[in-house]
Amino acid sequence: MNHFIKSAVFVLVSLLVFSCNNTKKEESNSKPVEETAVLSAKDILGNPEYLAISYGGYRANSRDVQPTLLELKEDMKLLNAMGIKVLRTYNVHFNQAANLLKAISELKDEDSSFEMYVMLGIWIDCKNAFGTGDGEAIHTEGSDRNPVEVNTAVALANQYPDIVKILTVGNEAMVTWATSYYVTPDIILGWVNHLQNLKKSGDLPSDLWITSSDDYSSWGGGDASYHTEDLEKLAHAVDYISMHTYPYHNSYYNAKFWKVPESEATLSDKEKVDAAMLRALDFAKTQYYSVSNYMKSIGVNKPIHIGETGWATISNGHYGVNGSRATDEYKQGLYYKHLREWTSKENISCFYFEAFDEQWKDAANKDGSENHFGLINLKSEAKYPLWNLVDEGVFEGLTRDGKAITKTYSGNLEALMKAVLVPNTEYPK
Repeated sequence: MNHFIKSAVFVLVSLLVFSCNNTKKEESNSKPVEETAVLSAKDILGNPEYLAISYGGYRANSRDVQPTLLELKEDMKLLNAMGIKVLRTYNVHFNQAANLLKAISELKDEDSSFEMYVMLGIWIDCKNAFGTGDGEAIHTEGSDRNPVEVNTAVALANQYPDIVKILTVGNEAMVTWATSYYVTPDIILGWVNHLQNLKKSGDLPSDLWITSSDDYSSWGGGDASYHTEDLEKLAHAVDYISMHTYPYHNSYYNAKFWKVPESEATLSDKEKVDAAMLRALDFAKTQYYSVSNYMKSIGVNKPIHIGETGWATISNGHYGVNGSRATDEYKQGLYYKHLREWTSKENISCFYFEAFDEQWKDAANKDGSENHFGLINLKSEAKYPLWNLVDEGVFEGLTRDGKAITKTYSGNLEALMKAVLVPNTEYPK
């Protein structure tokens, strides 16, 4: 066993210890429902006993094929076994969100110890978004469907108040690189104020938290062009800040932190990869604290949680062998471990992106990175970050699409490590 493999074994053992600790916490925290107080977002967010994750559950290469109630229940049991207790969804366009809430409700009826909460996503976009209108996207106006999306989410939050604890208005809806659909902050602010007023009037639960989930720059942590009066008003209007950070994408678009520095040129390949992933962690921390500093500068003292971050395992594009070489399961394992350890220690909720691979996101390119952010793939195989959980037996008796959860690479660590890409010092962009 060479040094590369020995070091990987050490990482896997570390993941096992981290998982065991979480499992022990889960066991010690589990109580019969009659002994457990009704929890609000304030109790859940920032609580390391309540691990969070982003969830879609789509299996097919089109969202026209919705996950069934049985499939959703399968997934909920798997996530519960992983210690996940808070899910983030992205829209209520389709039946997925309503059926997910129904699935969770039925699981709670079947087992009084089952516990799962939802951050329900409200999709917001601009007029003529994605070329659906008569002309170019008009970013200062909202689409006609936004009110339908909001009203549907309100109805679901009232129907399932024991499950829906957060409503998030928009997903990366204000960041200007989302050229096909972004809106100006006043549009998000209008809907946040609308929801807050519904809480005041008793038309939504008073302890329901309202936020918007967006890129760190949209929350003032980046370019000063985002430092607007409307953004300040929005920061004061939400109950907490939900920010995104993606060192993975920045390994290509903002690569200074990712390239192997001269001081590390003599390190082994394994050491170069490990050092790069520590820099990735530092990159995420820097973006988080940049948002925190901006909020303090405008007099906002509210919790800041990570609404989205993750690492893909396959890419034939910018992040693959001919790009930043950031993509493989070993790096995903390190990033997942580092993020969970840091955020749990600092009482930051991290909606890790994402639970399962979903192939609809880049349907025309099966090896596109967007299809491969999941911790479990579409073959019902747990990727490297979860190998330790397979060894622990937490998935025993559980299936996805009728298949038992096994390990990628058949659990062959040496084969996995052969796929690990060492970051280039120089590469074309």
